[in-house]
Amino acid sequence: MRGRGLSQGKRFGIAAILLLVAALVAVWVIGADLCRAHNHATQMPANLVVEAVTFPSVSGSTIHGWLAASVTNRGVVVLQHGVRSDKTTLVTRAQMLKAAGYAVLMFDFQAHGESPGARIIFGHLESLDSRAAVAFVKQRFPGKPVGVLGVSMGAAAAALARPALEVQALVLEMVYPTIEEATKDRIEIRLGRFARCLSPLLTLQLPLRIGCRVGDLQVVDAVGKIGVPKLFMAGTEDRDTKFAEAGEIFNRAAAPKQFAPFVGARHQDLLAFSPAQYSSLVLNFFNTFLQ
Repeated sequence: MRGRGLSQGKRFGIAAILLLVAALVAVWVIGADLCRAHNHATQMPANLVVEAVTFPSVSGSTIHGWLAASVTNRGVVVLQHGVRSDKTTLVTRAQMLKAAGYAVLMFDFQAHGESPGARIIFGHLESLDSRAAVAFVKQRFPGKPVGVLGVSMGAAAAALARPALEVQALVLEMVYPTIEEATKDRIEIRLGRFARCLSPLLTLQLPLRIGCRVGDLQVVDAVGKIGVPKLFMAGTEDRDTKFAEAGEIFNRAAAPKQFAPFVGARHQDLLAFSPAQYSSLVLNFFNTFLQ
């Protein structure tokens, strides 16, 4: 008899709606996970003498860090970690810089490591922590030249600081161009190239999730307004920030600037990937501009 049950078309329509709802819920859950705070205790390094320090940030967090002084303290370098990471990943860089005569500050961004925070903001609030770190080392080492070395999100935080950081030199490792491109690249890694069109489902959550807009996370625009010397480093096989995107950031950056490709490297620890190349580039750069 007709009229009993649902037609095939209606069943298909209901299934499609349920699938869409499930997809939207999944994207919302993924967005929540990406922004979730990454707090945990960190253990002081056994192979580097450091002083545990704290200082306030306008981000609302109390920033926890380690300060390593050198014999000469010829200058100070602030080291900034990547997303969902912490200051322990920067110890090897600190050892290299301390051996070259620099004092070094490593710290946990808000919502990372031991620094409290509600959520990760991909460089927006973290840029305030970067400003606080620079102010802290200027107070501890008055008159000394200051440089910043940021990795991935740490590089974005340095570039996005407004007003620009009052430093003499910036090293920006594997920094993303825009939050849209960063999202597309990471979706492509997991779901394939044709899934890049799904990125708005995540970026449209930014105002609700973290209180900032897509326009607040445009590193490719920010570097054009930073006049201090900049060293950009990128892996030629990086899939999280594609090498072509790294080249575009460099092209848009204000002079003076340098660009260093790491042939064969992905989105990874560039110092561990090529210690000789990394040490030579970074030390020559800071030795030149931290006078």
